[in-house]
Amino acid sequence: MATHPTATGEAGARPASPALGSPIARALRLGLLRIGYEVRAYFRQGDTVFFTFLFPVVMLTIFSVSFSEASFGQTADGEEITAAWFFLPAMLAAGVLLSGLQNLAIDIAVEKSNGTLKRLAGSPLPVVSYFIGKIGQSVVTGVLQAVVLLLLAFTVFQVPLPEEPARWGDFAWIFLLGVITSAILGIALSAVPRSGASATAVVIPITLVLQFISGVYLRFSDLPDWLQSVASIFPLKWMAQGMRSVFLPDELVVLEQNESWDQPGIALALAVWLVAGLVLTRLTFRWIRRDS
Repeated sequence: MATHPTATGEAGARPASPALGSPIARALRLGLLRIGYEVRAYFRQGDTVFFTFLFPVVMLTIFSVSFSEASFGQTADGEEITAAWFFLPAMLAAGVLLSGLQNLAIDIAVEKSNGTLKRLAGSPLPVVSYFIGKIGQSVVTGVLQAVVLLLLAFTVFQVPLPEEPARWGDFAWIFLLGVITSAILGIALSAVPRSGASATAVVIPITLVLQFISGVYLRFSDLPDWLQSVASIFPLKWMAQGMRSVFLPDELVVLEQNESWDQPGIALALAVWLVAGLVLTRLTFRWIRRDS
């Protein structure tokens, strides 16, 4: 069984400076070590890798092949927008949600159920380091997943990727804000399942519904106005819209709710959910269940 990184084994090497020996520095150092542990543990779980890491890749392939003869519009130069081009932003957004919210909600619920968190509660590992490890895992796996999706779209389905540095800058902040927000919400959601065995049954339907109403598997403009308004409450709609603003031509902005990419609105919506997730995590997170 893999051991969790702690401060043991570092003592005696050399006296730490006051800054390095401070509780904050120690928590950060252990958190960075914890990221490596969490990433390795993530890729050892076959079902997790498929349903969170490879699932958007599989879905992009299915949609690209199934709708290969369909047209999703044209650019100003008359270039046809293919299914792979149209669905790439949605799958990137779905990958962010799965890497953060779905993965962490299930993973932490299982760790509560099997006693892992109870053992960590009695270890020197600070809770901040544990959170850094979990969020860092989501960022690392999300980045790797995005790279796989972009390579697949570019090399196999000939999707043109943005050439403007500004668009890649937009992608960076939308991705990072989205994955951190999703991870925080996943930590908060982990308090809902009553056991590790029920975590999958509780969490996956939530993420599936969000994907269907947020324009991941269906064209968002085809949804009823009231359902678009409902989807706008949740962060996935804004992450998908942000990804479309980066990877789709500006001609398709007319399909958005207000015929605008509304990047300030995207930043505001994700920031609000980030704060809400932090508050919920502070109120609900426990090393062990209260009824244990």
